[in-house]
Amino acid sequence: MNTCSYIADQDVSTETLFELSEFFKFFGDTTRIRIIQILLSGENSVNEIAEKLSLEQSVVSHQLRILRTANLVKPRRDGRKMFYSLDDDHIGMIFNTGLTHILHKKKGK
Repeated sequence: MNTCSYIADQDVSTETLFELSEFFKFFGDTTRIRIIQILLSGENSVNEIAEKLSLEQSVVSHQLRILRTANLVKPRRDGRKMFYSLDDDHIGMIFNTGLTHILHKKKGK
């Protein structure tokens, strides 16, 4: 039995499914997805992320706050600088699974 069918066979409450729906909403913004992609390679400062995305630091900080609230990223302060990394390996797995699906569908066209 694969993991997906095992999980699908579990009795999952409507409340838990609502939480899952809310969780996926955090992946519904291109800037947040781009931040997650950057953090897949490791910890970055807010300024480094802003530079890589060619965005203002305030825009990146706002999106990082949203991702932090969702427990998708975690901060680390070093003096005046704030560094972020993915909260755990599940975030990268979710990102990579979604990207693999998109690329698979594109390849099939």
